Amino acid sequence: MSKTGAQLLQQALALPPEERAKLVDRLLVSFDSPPNRHIDELWAKEAEDRLDAFESGEMKTVPAKQAFERIRNKR
Repeated sequence: MSKTGAQLLQQALALPPEERAKLVDRLLVSFDSPPNRHIDELWAKEAEDRLDAFESGEMKTVPAKQAFERIRNKR
């Protein structure tokens, strides 16, 4: 990592967690291709549909710990 990169990292790590999260999000987005409004709308609808299904009890859920254990065991 360059000296500038190391300095930026040090400054970023000193930020409050919420600001670090926003910074990470912006950096990750910078790797993406240009936004596709249609796909963004489809994902937003999918997220809303899943939330509605969860809130109405239609969606089966498992604790996160159990989900991560299943993932680890598939390796």
